[in-house]
Amino acid sequence: KQWYQRRVAITAGNDGKNLSSPKQFRSKEISKSNVVDDMVESNKILYADGKKPDHTVVIKYVPYVADSKRALDEYISEIFMNGTNTIVCHNTCEDSLLASPLILDLVILAELCERITVQLDSEPQSRRFTSILSILSYLLKAPLVPAGTPVVNALFKQRSCIENILKACIGLQPGNHMLLEHKIGAPLQQGFSMSTQANLMKHATTTHKSKIQHSNGQTHGHVKTPSQ
Repeated sequence: KQWYQRRVAITAGNDGKNLSSPKQFRSKEISKSNVVDDMVESNKILYADGKKPDHTVVIKYVPYVADSKRALDEYISEIFMNGTNTIVCHNTCEDSLLASPLILDLVILAELCERITVQLDSEPQSRRFTSILSILSYLLKAPLVPAGTPVVNALFKQRSCIENILKACIGLQPGNHMLLEHKIGAPLQQGFSMSTQANLMKHATTTHKSKIQHSNGQTHGHVKTPSQ
């Protein structure tokens, strides 16, 4: 369970100069704190209502460092027998060179989403992505989602979302790391995988009176790209 997080950033350039203003810094502090809030909100077991880790953000403007930003992060968490574990990270980076590829990827991914349509079997017209592209959250600090949509602020889940959408566009099954056939040593044919949803429903058994839910959307519709 994480109890304390501190981030100290030393910046320069226009970004650092703007953040030296109390009002501008407050906006940055809120966006960084929202990441922690999303983490707490997604884990009701570790954090009861109203409980969250202590979180401190400090940003200092030092013109000499120019574009070479320094970031110092400290994480203290509770471990077994009420012990504590501390992780301290120091990162020196060229801030603009890190940000530029993200901007390019945002533009490319947004343009690609504009060309994807989803045709549901029960509807005559294709659907497009909503104007709030939550798929872009992998590249952003604070995800924005349509009303009523769960907020997923977890890097690997966000990346998996992008990969599975792209796989759906070319008719591939979504990624699955269960590899059940290898876990049970099943003599399966080449190219056959029990991890796909159709094969799981055919071969898996359970003592619970519940059904495997469709999660990839392919059962009730199909994805179209301009080439189709």
